[in-house]
Amino acid sequence: MNRSIALFEEAQNYIPGGVNSPARAFKAVSDTPRFIERADGAYIYDVDGCQYIDYIGSWGPMILGNNNPVVLKAVQEAIVKGLSYGAATEAEVTMAKLVCELVPSMEMVRMVNSGTEATMSALRTARGYTGRSKIIKFEGCYHGHCDSLLVKAGSGLMNSGIPDSAGVPEGCAQDTLTATYNDFESVERLFEENKGQIAALILEPIAANMGVVLPDGDFLRKIREICDVNQTVLIADEVITGFRMGIDGAQGLLGIKPDLSTFGKIIGGGMPVGAYGGKREIMEMVAPCGPVYQAGTLSGNPVAMAAGIAQLTELKNHPEIYDHINGLGAMLCDGLKEIISEAKAGCVVNHIGSIGSLFFTGKPVTDYASAKTSDTAAYGNYFKHMLKGGVYLAPAQFEAMFISNAHSEENIKATLELAARFFGV
Repeated sequence: MNRSIALFEEAQNYIPGGVNSPARAFKAVSDTPRFIERADGAYIYDVDGCQYIDYIGSWGPMILGNNNPVVLKAVQEAIVKGLSYGAATEAEVTMAKLVCELVPSMEMVRMVNSGTEATMSALRTARGYTGRSKIIKFEGCYHGHCDSLLVKAGSGLMNSGIPDSAGVPEGCAQDTLTATYNDFESVERLFEENKGQIAALILEPIAANMGVVLPDGDFLRKIREICDVNQTVLIADEVITGFRMGIDGAQGLLGIKPDLSTFGKIIGGGMPVGAYGGKREIMEMVAPCGPVYQAGTLSGNPVAMAAGIAQLTELKNHPEIYDHINGLGAMLCDGLKEIISEAKAGCVVNHIGSIGSLFFTGKPVTDYASAKTSDTAAYGNYFKHMLKGGVYLAPAQFEAMFISNAHSEENIKATLELAARFFGV
């Protein structure tokens, strides 16, 4: 019996499902989780000594690669001064100034501890600012596990087969309205049916929690316009795309200016951190400046701030990083398209920049309904083939592949050769 299996059996006695996040479970691919011991560059290593090319990167934030020496040095220098103070630090100011400098829509920012906390707090702030209660989200877009957002959410809920979470009172979700991604008419209907009641519309500018799904044509422009007409706060959830699509995120790449934005672990070099921010007049509603309460003992943790400052500064000073990772993203995803075309396989590949998804469905994937046509059992077989060959993909169909600056063309070629063997070409 290998150590991962033994650890998983032991873990199930003490941790629900044996994992501390459903995203780590291998249930959706009918396999057993690998327990990771260390990570370095483009690779992760499990407790049994197996090496894998890593396409998860801690679910996106390891854009510089695992254990990046610049980030590691910043963390090492910070921890000797103390792990947490529960008091204000200069690093928080430096980080806030840096985020506001890099993202034009950000005039003020509040640090939190996770992407979930960021989206939850942004919505509360929007409700406090507008004095309204209802929000619009999109089917298949996952914005964290706060109660009001676990309605037709993507990612883990899609993979587990649970349509909504148990334990969420009806009242918590009654003000959550759900539209169809890339279907502007579905958004128009909700605004028409709820005139003067919608506080915020939250969306992923590039959906990445039902697999990678790109916005069609002028969909985002129309969303911006209808929010303006209805005086509704537009929130861009950039927990996955922030600082990955470019130094100013998906909003910069796609030319959309939200009122509020949310970010996740990438601004902390992969450490537990998040942030929300945007227009000054909205953010000044947040306590202690205004009446919207939000707090956190560990918010702006000095070690996380040190890691984040190092990572964002590295990205700012080396724009060629984006050329490298985007080039590898195109190499990987174009290669996969060629393979499935030659194999005449019923699959499609969606990708942009350094993220992408291989869907086991023959129809274009443009929204939650089309993503759900994927053959999850077939993906499971593909996942196990790739894992056995030394490639670590997300253990679920409805997740993205992430490429880091530590990946090389050799890594991509090895991955494509392994994929070609699976498809028999």
